Amino acid sequence: MSQSPAHPARPAHRSVGVMLPLDLPVAEVLPYVRRAEELGFDQVWVVEDLGWRGGVAQAATVLASTTDLTVGIGILPAGARNVAFAAMELATLAQLHPGRVIAGIGHGMPAWMREVGSWPASPLTLIKEYARALRLLVAGEPGPENGRYVRCEGVVLTEIPEIVPPVILGVRGPKSQAVAGEVADGLLLAEPAAPAYITASLANLGPAANSPEIVVYDAAAVDDDEEAALARVRPALESVGEPQWAAHIDPLPFAEELRAHRAAGPDAQHFARTMPAEWVRALSVSGTPDQARAAIEARHAAGATCVVLAPAGPARLAALDTLARALPHRH
Repeated sequence: MSQSPAHPARPAHRSVGVMLPLDLPVAEVLPYVRRAEELGFDQVWVVEDLGWRGGVAQAATVLASTTDLTVGIGILPAGARNVAFAAMELATLAQLHPGRVIAGIGHGMPAWMREVGSWPASPLTLIKEYARALRLLVAGEPGPENGRYVRCEGVVLTEIPEIVPPVILGVRGPKSQAVAGEVADGLLLAEPAAPAYITASLANLGPAANSPEIVVYDAAAVDDDEEAALARVRPALESVGEPQWAAHIDPLPFAEELRAHRAAGPDAQHFARTMPAEWVRALSVSGTPDQARAAIEARHAAGATCVVLAPAGPARLAALDTLARALPHRH
């Protein structure tokens, strides 16, 4: 990857994280993250979607409310914040909570970014300039030469963390993933992240990648009754038949069958409800504790450094205890 200060060595074990649901009632947020830490999850990932809660504010609160959890921000849209001020926020988080921060940067959803007037003519150019500048600034180095979108040449931060947080790109297209291999510390792969998709994404990083962080999201449900778990996770898979998820689906052996199944059905709800159980298990971390544990281990084997479980269904605070039954180190 591009030259930058050395980042801390990754732990020898593969990590398992949990997503902080964006619609979790505010009164449950701190109990949720504290319970995640008690149960043995390694990471909590916060989400920044337009109109919901801010990523930096959530991350700061989770970090201050826990002791050992690594907190990931997934993702901060590159077009939404001036890179120098984003670097100040991340450097401050990493300074106050050493070794516990991972920053995910992405394009943002095009419709949202257009809605707020922040969608660039060349998203690829923006994210490349942005990631390169962000990594330099957070490490205490001068901002690079001004580019088409990012202008922070010679800017230097005063307050620098002892442990520089990794900056990874939450992107799905092969061109964007190739950029991650050039200018970032790894990838954040949105759900569904089946092992074949992880393998294909790693190939897109290219030869410049060096021990990248590969964080993957997947909808998750665990139950002693396999069918109950699959039924709970199916609604989270309703969108995977849509064209924008092609990169996730193309590497799978049943990709064409899945597209045909979606085309034959009346709507996304029917598509997910009638999907074969084999596909549901491949596209999620679901089933019995043993089945979910095997799904996590398969993603680690494919190259994921952290598998992040997105609880499916209602009662997500209570669902943490069931998801924890799939943690590999609990076996």
